Amino acid sequence: MAGGATTDAGRAMLPLWPLALLAGLLPIVATLAAWALSTAEGQIPACLPFVDGCVSVSRAARHGLANHLFRAMMLPAAALQGLCWVLAARWLGSLLPPYRLLGALAPLGIVASAALVLYGAFLGTEGAAYRWLRQYGTVVYFGGTCICLLIAGGGVQRAVAAGRLVLARWVEHAMVALALALVTLGLGNALLAWLFEEELKGRVENVTEWWAALIFMLGFFALALAWRRVGLVARLDARPPAG
Repeated sequence: MAGGATTDAGRAMLPLWPLALLAGLLPIVATLAAWALSTAEGQIPACLPFVDGCVSVSRAARHGLANHLFRAMMLPAAALQGLCWVLAARWLGSLLPPYRLLGALAPLGIVASAALVLYGAFLGTEGAAYRWLRQYGTVVYFGGTCICLLIAGGGVQRAVAAGRLVLARWVEHAMVALALALVTLGLGNALLAWLFEEELKGRVENVTEWWAALIFMLGFFALALAWRRVGLVARLDARPPAG
C-alpha cells in the first residue's frame, strides 16, 4: 500500500477509496430497493421506516423479488466490508507501532462480514434454526462492525496525533463519532423499550434498526473519504513474468 502517485515503474496503482465507498453504498441501495419493491408489491405497509418504524429492515427484504435483489447485493457487500477492514488494519499498521486493539481489527472485521453473509444467506427462510442463524448474524455483525469502527477510528486519531496523517478534523474523528452514535442509539433503544408498551416498543426497535444500519454505512463512507484524502493505493505488479 502507498499514498500518492497512480503509476510506478512496472506497477499499476489501484485507488482503495472506491472499495470502501462500494462497501457502504451497496447495502444502502439494496435495502432501499428492497423496501420500495416490497411496498409496491403490497408485502409491507407504505410508510417511512426511518420515522414510522412500521417495518424492520429484515421484513422489508424478506419476500419475493425484493429478497433476491437484497441478497444479490448484500453478499458481495459483505465481502467488500471484510476486505476493507483487512486493508484498514494493514494501512494503520504501516503508520503506527503494533498494539493489541489494532491487531484485532482484521480478524474481527472478517468475523463481522461473515456474520453479514450468514444473515443475508438465510433471510427469507423459515424455521426456528434459520431464524436463530439470522438473529445471530445480525447481533455479531452489528456488534463487530461497531467495534471495528472504534478501532479504526482510534487508529486514525493516533496516526494524526503522531504526525503520520494529515486530515481535516471532522474526517479524523468521523468513525469514532459514528461508533459512539451507534452506542448511544442502542442505549436509547433499550431505555425506550423498557418504558413503553409492546406495540410502540416494536416501532422504536424498527426505527433504531434503520438508523443504525445507515450509520454503519456512513462509517465506510468516512473510511473512503480518509483513504481518498491521503491518496491510498494498492500497488499491483504489472510486469510480465520472466522468460
